[in-house]
Amino acid sequence: MFTPGALKRSLSAEEVRADLITLGLSEEKARYFEEQWKGNSPTLSRLAVGQTLMVNQLIDMEWKFGVTAGSSELGKAGSIFLQLKLVVKKGSQTEPVYLELTLPQFYSFLHEMERIKASLESLS
Repeated sequence: MFTPGALKRSLSAEEVRADLITLGLSEEKARYFEEQWKGNSPTLSRLAVGQTLMVNQLIDMEWKFGVTAGSSELGKAGSIFLQLKLVVKKGSQTEPVYLELTLPQFYSFLHEMERIKASLESLS
């Protein structure tokens, strides 16, 4: 299945076959697509990335850091968090997407964004 980290490498033909079987395709048809993937994966990967970016284009981003001053949960007071507002273009409309991340989640998110950027730069 597709994960943000999947952009760092192409899916193997075996992973494509396994995913198709998991999604309900017969073994015979999944093997056919596996063979097609082996011969065409670079082109298909570039096309998939291009379609993804056209559908969900990041238009704007706002962020705020905060510190939890008090909480009924033990250990939450004093924890750092980040609030993100992403404005994403979906087709002809824009939609705000709100996220609240802990500091470790933010660093993980940042790391994935840097890996995706590097992958996209290598494709262009």
